[in-house]
Amino acid sequence: MTRKQRRMTIIGGSLAVLALAAALVLNALRDSIVFFSTPTMVAEKDVEPGKRFRLGGLVQPGSLQRGDNLAVTFEVADGNAKLPVAFKGILPDLFREGQGVVAEGALDANGVFKADTVLAKHDETYMPKDVADALKKQGHWKDDYGTQGSGTQASGAATPAATTAQGNPQGAVR
Repeated sequence: MTRKQRRMTIIGGSLAVLALAAALVLNALRDSIVFFSTPTMVAEKDVEPGKRFRLGGLVQPGSLQRGDNLAVTFEVADGNAKLPVAFKGILPDLFREGQGVVAEGALDANGVFKADTVLAKHDETYMPKDVADALKKQGHWKDDYGTQGSGTQASGAATPAATTAQGNPQGAVR
């Protein structure tokens, strides 16, 4: 075997091993690639109790129940299905009924999603109140900005972002 043939054999073997490794990793992460599952997806997949995943959707209006020791229950819906969620802890500042939410946890044997983390979704054009006030003072305020909660946001918003349970928007500077 010549030197060139040996080199090509080593390169070919290396590429085959790399392709096999990539295929094994992608196969293992097949269900985890989605950022979150909706209640409809959970119902269709028949997720077994105890399997961890992220649940996303809208908090059903009128479903929020507060209990003792920071325990809360609410329903997450996506228009077709809804799933009850139980959480014990401090909810994010932007958490409200009718708003988007992503919860991390697992289903229990009764079909209730036991969340250990809750993220409230908001618009990426979120603007803190002090920034909006500064824009108004400088005369740069646009009339198509709307107000929501403690800050303001521009209308025509597109992509949602997330807020951690401590209320700090991801990527925001405090």
